[in-house]
Amino acid sequence: MIVRPRGWHLDEKHVLVDGEAMSGALFDFGLFCFHNAQALAAKDRGPYFYLPKLQSMEEAALWDQAMSFVEDELDLPHGQFKVTVLIETLPAAFEMDEILHALRDRIVGLNCGRWDYIFSYIKTLRGHRDRVLPERGQVTMTQPFLKAYSELLIKTCHRRGAFAMGGMAAQIPIANDPEANERALERVTADKLREARAGHDGTWVAHPALIPVARKAFATVVTGDNQLDVLREDVDVSAADLLRPSLGSITRAGFDGNVEVCVRYLAAWLAGNGCVPINNLMEDAATAEIARTQLWQWLHHDDLHLDDGTPLDFALLERALIGLPSRLAAANIPGTDRIGDAIALLVDLTHADTLADFLTLPAYARLP
Repeated sequence: MIVRPRGWHLDEKHVLVDGEAMSGALFDFGLFCFHNAQALAAKDRGPYFYLPKLQSMEEAALWDQAMSFVEDELDLPHGQFKVTVLIETLPAAFEMDEILHALRDRIVGLNCGRWDYIFSYIKTLRGHRDRVLPERGQVTMTQPFLKAYSELLIKTCHRRGAFAMGGMAAQIPIANDPEANERALERVTADKLREARAGHDGTWVAHPALIPVARKAFATVVTGDNQLDVLREDVDVSAADLLRPSLGSITRAGFDGNVEVCVRYLAAWLAGNGCVPINNLMEDAATAEIARTQLWQWLHHDDLHLDDGTPLDFALLERALIGLPSRLAAANIPGTDRIGDAIALLVDLTHADTLADFLTLPAYARLP
């Protein structure tokens, strides 16, 4: 297994140290290591860790320090713990070399966390009117700022001998609609072919049934175990490239879809489910964050309109929410009994003058 501890920004409210909630990241990491590290090391199985949400090399260095400390405490050799790091925040994209160096004794590779990266782009540049993104369905990996980030990650990793992992395909199998299922599989295939041709060494999918699809796509391009020899010396990415504005539009369906995803995901999350199929896509905290931060940004910039000229304002949000509770209750979605809480939380988050860093922070406060 590859264990993914929580990010540095999250607390574990059920364990107090000196009267304060302790770090969720250290709680997850420490508890797992205490019970499993020596047994896994004896079997030459790591332990392996998947580190999320890093924003800087200092956070990577903190992880290295924590791991070195636990290795010493458990009489394991330095570097026994191995890590893959998600590059899923905009600041981290500017420090990939430094993150690799900070974890140089244990790094395996970097992973394009594309959905959280889009969320971070919105959050970081939320006040810049010229950086407002179009609706989520139009923000694909062919958008210049995402293409630049992906290719820079490959070049950076391969220059240092680390693996470059591609991003998550959000599609899921559609059992009751063969034609829609075929279209979904075609999109996954196209996405994975793009990654393999760009030089990625591996990739992620949202559903186990899509693993053969991804493997087949990579097998048409990759003849060996990896593509470390693909150095991508043709790639020349500047800061401006990583920040480049995107072209596109915002439709009513796109706006209403963001509202529905936020409400349905939050309701399911509050009911204990953090990964939810919605409209034939696997929604997680990252994709819900895109929807949530887009709504906030669209509603807090003046003179933004839908593609049909309708003003993007709070009246539009209210109209989108009016019929949602009864429709979702009739559909018996996961977390039906928390729909009211989810709507109240979304209203608070979208109306706030300051964009909240993470929707899971106020949501966590509403859990027992």
